[in-house]
Amino acid sequence: MKMIVAENLVLRLGNQEIFRVDKLALARGEVLALVGPNGAGKTSLLLTLALLQKPTAGTVRFDGETANRHNLLALRRRLAVVFQEPLLLDTTVWGNVTTALRIRGIPRREANARAQKWLERFGIAHLARRPARHLSGGEAQRTSLARAFALEPEVLFLDEPFAALDLPTRNALLGELGGLLREAGVTALFVTHDYAEIPYVAERVAVMYGGRIVKNGTVREVFGEELLAQKVWVPWR
Repeated sequence: MKMIVAENLVLRLGNQEIFRVDKLALARGEVLALVGPNGAGKTSLLLTLALLQKPTAGTVRFDGETANRHNLLALRRRLAVVFQEPLLLDTTVWGNVTTALRIRGIPRREANARAQKWLERFGIAHLARRPARHLSGGEAQRTSLARAFALEPEVLFLDEPFAALDLPTRNALLGELGGLLREAGVTALFVTHDYAEIPYVAERVAVMYGGRIVKNGTVREVFGEELLAQKVWVPWR
């Protein structure tokens, strides 16, 4: 069953064509890595699929329903996005997670239970009362991820969430994220320009270059064993 299907998707800004994607699909529960150099159009495609950028042409379907101006808000409530910058509210770690849930209409008791669960899963429950402005980069991104997972989205979009982090923090989060995505069974699009991040998170990868999808397949099909050899342990091997 396809959770996301994009067809004949085009985005132009002014006189510039940002991307042109004939077809891209994600099955329910699948994690797809979208990789390519800076300027390839990855973030623009993610924002379009996440219904935050209106395409110039083409369609995006979620679970068989075509996105349009009438159902846009309802479909957005089924999604969550994690950006490279955490974009936290000027409140506590706890407030960041619970406020997002309350905005979605989740009752207080359930919101509190979800917040506690995901703060614990990302190892930051002890920081619940700390103001977001006093967090390290890794702690802030853990808060952003906990907020997104607590929403229990059907589709999770991750736009280079570890690009600004130091290597030890990035590697620790990558390992945790891959396991949690598989455990939650959430459909996810993971955008990165770092090929080494892919085996931690995804089994399938699309390569974007010059606004086009130039390769699409499993990690082995696209990169062979060469990329996998960069990791000592790959959880899905």
